[in-house]
Amino acid sequence: MIHRPNGRDNKRAADATLSSPSEPLRLDSGQSRVDETLNYIVHPLVMATIWANPFLTPPAREYLIDAIGSHRLVLGGETEHVLDPGAPDRNAQEAEVVFGQPDPATVLQSKKLRWIHLSSAGYAPYDTPAFRNGLKILPAILTNSSGVFAEPCAQHIMAWLLADARQLYPCYNNQKGSRAWPQNELREKTRLLAGQTILIAGYGAIGRRLTELLAPYSVQLIGYRRSPQPDSSIRIVGPEKLSTALGEADHVINILPQSVETQLFFSSERLDSIKPGARYYSIGRGATTDQEALLGCLRSGHLSAAYLDVTTPEPLPADHPLWSTPNCFITPHIGGGHADEALRIVKHFICNLRRFERDEALIDKVF
Repeated sequence: MIHRPNGRDNKRAADATLSSPSEPLRLDSGQSRVDETLNYIVHPLVMATIWANPFLTPPAREYLIDAIGSHRLVLGGETEHVLDPGAPDRNAQEAEVVFGQPDPATVLQSKKLRWIHLSSAGYAPYDTPAFRNGLKILPAILTNSSGVFAEPCAQHIMAWLLADARQLYPCYNNQKGSRAWPQNELREKTRLLAGQTILIAGYGAIGRRLTELLAPYSVQLIGYRRSPQPDSSIRIVGPEKLSTALGEADHVINILPQSVETQLFFSSERLDSIKPGARYYSIGRGATTDQEALLGCLRSGHLSAAYLDVTTPEPLPADHPLWSTPNCFITPHIGGGHADEALRIVKHFICNLRRFERDEALIDKVF
């Protein structure tokens, strides 16, 4: 592991000033220097090379540079969107630490790599036998930024639940359409969350935060995990009891990550197992839902509504039937988004970097 010589060095950071993303850094004597050819930002007392290519806003970029301390930072080409994978960059092969969305094949060619920290919660491009084995041989660790997204995703789901209960979408559609006054009809369809049963598939950090947000509403919560943990605060079921639990649920919330095991996890069979009239929510990855089967359940009335933040493909084509299916409500993969998202991702990485320096267990370890 990489260590700094003493506590004083652990607090050092270059005081670089960034005027705009396109302007060079202005550095005083004794501060970091920039290698213009490779976009290196080199701090005194270099301890490790960190290659990074996350989507960075100016404040996030400046924070990363200032907080990197005595390490050497190599900035790769930034992506246009938060979740875009990075292009191959041979400079990543010279780094002990990689931060962002690296090209999987490129980093596996490294002989120095010790740790990859993804700027996303999802890790599907890296979840292959070849990549796992490659990291084991190096050896290196993979962590992600799931802790950054627990709060916004939980709030997004909470907004859906309340909007559904209070019939906000139908009210909005009425306002944009006929502008009638269906007071009695809509009042009869509104509900209280109290007493409703909510199943959370993929019960992890987001599910735990959602459990906290739902505490005042007196709901019945069921969590699904492939390997149930006995110390959970709510009832947890495994694969053998999932079908029964789906039959109890008024709301099914899919937070499953994408993997070989979760591909089309919510198949026609599982969607049909859900309690008739229930609502379905998906905020993990689109590939975990059989969208044709979901369309069938919505059209037949088996499911009363679907709320999707993730789809397959993304972006979802404008002529895709999900857009026009009644009671299907789509947000364009914004569930984890928030105004200071890029800055929080960088701060999460820096927090883990401090732990890496001290040879401590890293947060949000994937494998």
